Amino acid sequence: MPAPVNSIRPRAVDGWPARLARSLWRARCPLCREPAAGDGLCAPCARALPWLGPACPRCAAPLAPGDGTGPACGACLRRPPPFGLALAAFRYGFPLDRLLPRFKFHRDLACGRLLAQWMLPACAQAPRPDALVPLPLHPARLRERGYDQALELARPLARGLALPLRADLLRRVRATAPQSRLDAPARRRNVRGAFRAAGTGAMPRHVALVDDVMTTGATLAEAARALRRAGADRVDAWVCARVP
Repeated sequence: MPAPVNSIRPRAVDGWPARLARSLWRARCPLCREPAAGDGLCAPCARALPWLGPACPRCAAPLAPGDGTGPACGACLRRPPPFGLALAAFRYGFPLDRLLPRFKFHRDLACGRLLAQWMLPACAQAPRPDALVPLPLHPARLRERGYDQALELARPLARGLALPLRADLLRRVRATAPQSRLDAPARRRNVRGAFRAAGTGAMPRHVALVDDVMTTGATLAEAARALRRAGADRVDAWVCARVP
């Protein structure tokens, strides 16, 4: 059985300059601007965080209380995904639906560091991969946005968990329409053939894909297929939030 990540103690996801700045200036909650506590939010906003709770281990879909955590939910039993497991820290809901768009579309990288910090405990309980692979943007989208939100999540996670970060292993080779405008079958068609393994040398046997939000899982599944075709024995999916 693979060793859990928490066989080593997680490190802080940010560097000493950020920690020094927090010690000199009192942080403000990014949602309401009230004084923030140690987790980056004020107490009322922290209590509102929608932690995931019971979920399918294959696709991270939230389960109703009492449903248990069997080998997979009904959808995954009918159509097994190409990743070994999927984990998410949160359900997608308030206040994540405020923080994630700020991070993803409005260059609020401080929100990204908070999100990675909150992901760390869930990721630390997962089977330990050989490397983290951020889900890449197409070069045209990267030029437009200026940064890759998955890479900005993966960097502090890799540092906190002492894992190799391999952003070179996967490329997005085809520009696609935004997935948010499409239903589930159209999402699968939209990302078909969108990724290609790109690393030099041997592919790590076990990798974890990192992304911000999982809705149907179509994009992560297509990326996992590309990595598995290139020689990965197991691909997991680590995301900040799962859409119910």
